Amino acid sequence: MHLPLSVHGSCPKTSAFDLPDRLAPKADPTLIAADDQHFAAIAESLEQTIAELSDRLDAELKAPGGMGRQAMDRDIEVHRLTGRLRTLRRFGLDLCLGHIVGADDPEPLYIGRLGLTDSTGRRLLLDWRSPAAEPFFAATHANPMGLASRRRYRWTRGRISDYWDEVFTADGLEGHAALDDQSAFIASLGSNRSARMRDVLATIQADQDAIIRAGSRGALVVDGGPGTGKTVVALHRSAHLLYSDPRLGHRRGGVLFVGPHQPYLAYVADVLPSLGEEGVQTCTVRDLVAEGAAAAIETDPDVALLKSSADMVKAIEKAVRFYEEPPTEGMTVTIDSSDLWLSAEDWAEAFEAAEPGTPHNEARDQIWEKLLAILMDKHNGDVPPDLFRRALRQDKELNDTLSRAWPLLEAADLVGDLWSVPAYLRMCAPWLSRDEVRSLQRADAQAWTVSDLPLLDAARQRLGDPEASRRKRRHEASVAAQRARMADVIGNVLAADDDGEGAVTMLRGQDLQDSLIDESALPTAEPDVLAGPFAHIVVDEAQELTDAEWQMLLLRCPSRSFTIVGDRAQARHGFTESWQERLERIGLDRVRVTSLSINYRTPEEVMTEAEPVIRAALPDANVPTSIRSSGIPVVHGSTADLDSILDTWLAAHAEGIACVIGDPAFRATSRVRSLTPELSKGLEFDLVVLIAPETFGTGIEGAVDRYVAMTRATQQLVILRGRVR
Repeated sequence: MHLPLSVHGSCPKTSAFDLPDRLAPKADPTLIAADDQHFAAIAESLEQTIAELSDRLDAELKAPGGMGRQAMDRDIEVHRLTGRLRTLRRFGLDLCLGHIVGADDPEPLYIGRLGLTDSTGRRLLLDWRSPAAEPFFAATHANPMGLASRRRYRWTRGRISDYWDEVFTADGLEGHAALDDQSAFIASLGSNRSARMRDVLATIQADQDAIIRAGSRGALVVDGGPGTGKTVVALHRSAHLLYSDPRLGHRRGGVLFVGPHQPYLAYVADVLPSLGEEGVQTCTVRDLVAEGAAAAIETDPDVALLKSSADMVKAIEKAVRFYEEPPTEGMTVTIDSSDLWLSAEDWAEAFEAAEPGTPHNEARDQIWEKLLAILMDKHNGDVPPDLFRRALRQDKELNDTLSRAWPLLEAADLVGDLWSVPAYLRMCAPWLSRDEVRSLQRADAQAWTVSDLPLLDAARQRLGDPEASRRKRRHEASVAAQRARMADVIGNVLAADDDGEGAVTMLRGQDLQDSLIDESALPTAEPDVLAGPFAHIVVDEAQELTDAEWQMLLLRCPSRSFTIVGDRAQARHGFTESWQERLERIGLDRVRVTSLSINYRTPEEVMTEAEPVIRAALPDANVPTSIRSSGIPVVHGSTADLDSILDTWLAAHAEGIACVIGDPAFRATSRVRSLTPELSKGLEFDLVVLIAPETFGTGIEGAVDRYVAMTRATQQLVILRGRVR
C-alpha cells in the first residue's frame, strides 16, 4: 500500500504528485495544491478505516461460528470485510481515479474505486459505480452532463506521474486546468504491458461507460473489433451490475464471467478485485464440466459439427426418457405375511409422481415414496411406517424391478452409450443419417473431446447426482442415530432430576433435540459453484461458442440475463448470421446490440497491415479505427532472425512483454510468451512476433487467426516468414 502523505493540520508534508521534469508546468501549486490537501484527508481516513475494519474482522473471526443462517451471515461478513481491507491496502491513495467539477458547483467531487468518508461523514471518494459518478466517464464536449471540468490521474507506484484535464465550459479554465488534453490518456494506451491486464478504470471512455451502466434485463451484445475495449467493458460491467442491481446480488445467484481460455483468465485475474468486486465466478466453458480439463479437440471437423448443434443436446432428453418407462406387468409384494398386488397401473401412477423438472436420479425417491403410499393403502395390517419402509427396502424383487425401470444413471455412461450403441443413437437422434450415426461411433466411448462437453453437461443437469439418494438415506440414518443417542442422554438427565419438572424438561422438545444435532458431521456433497443458477452471465469472445455450448449457459441462467461480448470477424469458423439471428436461434428472445468502433489499443501502423488480411476473407468485418500511432513501422523478415529480434528488443526495453505466436518449439521466458494464434485471443503485448503466418491455415479460419495474432500488438509488430523451427 502506498500512502505518500503524512498529515500535520491541513497541510500535506509530501505531495502525492511525482511529475517528471518534462511535465514541470503541471506541478504548478495553483493546479495541484487543492488535490494534495484532499489526498491528505484521504490518507488520514484510509489509516483510520483500515484500523477499524481490521478490528471488526478480528472480532468476527474470534466470535462463535454459530449454525445455519447465522454461520452463513458470519461467513459473508468475513468475506466482505476481507475483500474491502484487501482493496484498501492494495491501492492506498490510488483508490482515487480523478475528480469532476460541476458547472454550478466549484467544489470538486473525487471519484474512487470504492466510496470513502471521513470521521465526520464528509464524502472523500464517491464509488465509481454510483449514478453520481457517471459524468466522470460519460461526459463529452457534445454532452458535458453539467460538468465544467474533469481531471483523471495516472498513478505509478503509488504517486501521480501525470494527469489529464478536460474543460467543458469557459468558466472551467479559471487557471486550474492543464490543457494538454490527451497526455495521460494517450500515454496510458501506449504504456508497457505486463503478465496481468493493466488497470484502465481511470480511462474508461464514454462509449464504453454507456455499455457498462446499461440495464441487465435481457441479452446485451457488445460487438467490437480488436482494441475497442470489449474485455474492459465486460469486466467493469460485471462489477457495476453487482453494485447497482439488487436483482443480481450474490444471494440471488450472482454473476458468472465466462472467458475463452485459461491464459485469458489468468491475464484478467486482477481486474475485478481492483474494482472492489471479488464475488464474480470466472471460468471457461471447459470448466463447466468435470471432464473438460482432459478433453481433447475433436479431430474430425464433420463430427465436431454434428455434436455442436442444439438438436444433439436436446437428444439427451430422449436418451433419459428411455430409462423412465414403468413396468408393463404387475407383481406381488409380501409384507408382514400379506401378499400385496402391485399392478401395472400402480407402477404408472408411481412414475407419474415424479415432479416435472426434478432430475432423473432424484425423482427416483419421489417414485419410491409413492410406491410406499400405494402399498400401505393396500395393506390391512397394523405395521408402523418405519417398519413398513424397512421391509420394502429389503424386498429384493421390488428394488430390482424399480432399478430396471428407473435406474440410477451416470452422465458419462449415458453419453458414452450414444457413441457405442448405434441403435440407441438412432432412437435418440432420428434426424441423423446412417452414415452420420456411423461417423459418431468410436472404439473408446469415453475418450472425451471438447465437442462432447455440452452433451455431458446436459446429461448431468438432466440426471442429477446418482449418489443423492444414497446420501439422503445416509443422512437420515445419521440423524436417526444422533437423535437416538440424544434421547438416551436426555433420559438420563431427566432421571437425575428430583421432580422431573423445570427447564430441564424442555429437553424433551423435538425442536430443541434437532437443534443439538451436529449437522456438520452428517454426510454431504461438495457444492458445484459453477452449476448455477446465476442471475447474470457475461460471455467474452462469444462469437466462438457453438449452439451446443450456448445450451450449457442457458441452463445456468433461467432469467436469460446476459452480457455477450465478441467480434463476428474474429470467429474462427465463420459467423454468417447477425447477432440477433444467432441468439434468437439458440433461445434468447430479448436481444439488444451495441457496437464499439474505436480502437484504443492497436497502433494505426499495425491496423493498416492487419485490415486487408481480414477484409480479404470477410469484406463486411467491423474493423475499428485506431486513434493513435506508435511511430514504429511493421517489420518483415525471416524466421532465422527471431533470436536477434528478441535480444535487441529486450535490451532496449527494461519493461514490457513480448509474444511469439506460431512457433510451438519456442520456449517462453518471464518476458517473452509463446502462444498459438487461438490462445492469444483476448490478450495484448508490447511486441508481437508472428512466425510463418502463411502456415496458420486457409479460408476464414486462417484469415481470422492471422488477424487476431497481428492485432495483439500495442507497440510493434514483426512478421517473420520461412520454415518454423
